[in-house]
Amino acid sequence: MEKTGNKEYYIAEFNKSEQSMNGEASSAIHKLRKKAITKFEELGFPTVKNEDWKYTDVNPLFNFEFSAGNSSGITKKEAEKFHINGLNENTVVFVNGIYSEKLSAIKKQATGIVIDSLNAVLKNNPELIMEHIGKYALIDNGFTALNTAFAKEGTVIIVPDNSEVKGHIHIINITGEQGKHILTQPRNLIITGKNSKVNIIESYHSTNSSENLVNAVTEAVVGENSTVEIYRLQQENESSYQINRTQAVQARNSVFTHYSVTLGGGIVRNDTNVLLNDENCTGNLYGLYLTEGKQHVDNHTLIDHAKPHCQSNEMYKGVLNGSSRGVFNGKVFVREDAQKTNAYQSNKAILLTSTATIDTKPQLEIYADDVKCSHGAAIGQLDDEAVFYLRSRGISAEMAKTVLIRAFANDIFETIENETFHDHLNNLVFEKLG
Repeated sequence: MEKTGNKEYYIAEFNKSEQSMNGEASSAIHKLRKKAITKFEELGFPTVKNEDWKYTDVNPLFNFEFSAGNSSGITKKEAEKFHINGLNENTVVFVNGIYSEKLSAIKKQATGIVIDSLNAVLKNNPELIMEHIGKYALIDNGFTALNTAFAKEGTVIIVPDNSEVKGHIHIINITGEQGKHILTQPRNLIITGKNSKVNIIESYHSTNSSENLVNAVTEAVVGENSTVEIYRLQQENESSYQINRTQAVQARNSVFTHYSVTLGGGIVRNDTNVLLNDENCTGNLYGLYLTEGKQHVDNHTLIDHAKPHCQSNEMYKGVLNGSSRGVFNGKVFVREDAQKTNAYQSNKAILLTSTATIDTKPQLEIYADDVKCSHGAAIGQLDDEAVFYLRSRGISAEMAKTVLIRAFANDIFETIENETFHDHLNNLVFEKLG
């Protein structure tokens, strides 16, 4: 019999959290939360009967009653293991979903730039974000509803007109507590004004092998003539679950680029959606996932061309080993008014074993008549002749495999302009391939 999830448990947790509130219970953010928990009650968790979730069974999550942890169990030295050398301009650290001021390091910024925890902004300047939070990531499934209902922690980044955050902002999420199954629900909000720029790295890590759940939502508002770049790096343990949703909305002449790199996690679902909401926008989505064992990685993307003269580029690549499974569902939607659209989508995967599987579903839905749109998907194995060629020159079988996989992934690596992150990712991939 198909499980429907322990919905009642989370509703009870919400009701319990309400009892500990003081003046916040009547705040605008809590009204948003209450609407969300009502929606969650209506929707519940998605099942394989939902078309968008047919290849990802989340039933294993219901074996656990995930709960909040505490933020005191990580030392500065332990947190520094998750830093990226050369990209430490601004680090925002969350331990079990709770902002840690002592582990974070945020440099003084130009006037108007905000880099802070959601909790602090809601307490001190909620007017900065209430116009935006919950307006873009629509609640169309139980996970987004649950995140919104419990939205308390996460990162707020505001870059006003004609401003730029120097260097990178690295948001480090560390999850794990002995003897507990931790639930974290990061809620991130990124707002840029006109002619602004910001580069962000989100990374997710585990401290032990316990089953934990990260249910994250990020809303990004990309202002006119602005550039926003997000790198998401998932390195959690193979017992962990992560449901991650990003929704970006672009204004005229803006550029939004998102990288999704999945190297860990047991069941991972990434929803990455972009709305090109004015003319001359460029939206770029890139993804790389390396799986092994019984990992399951599902990448869902939606690029919505709403206005003319916009361009989108999408490329996802996967390497699947063991009995792992990958899913790619990428939809490009071109509305009737979106003439002169140029959209490119590619999804390729290599299966290293006969027991690894991939389900891929590229979709083009076009209602404009003057467009250039293409998509392609390819699934295969490593080229035996190429392996033989390398081995004939004295290269070991394992090294030959690594070299060919690295060459396969190179299209993704080449799009990474930041050399430091490029080198960091390159090293991680080589380590992963052993």
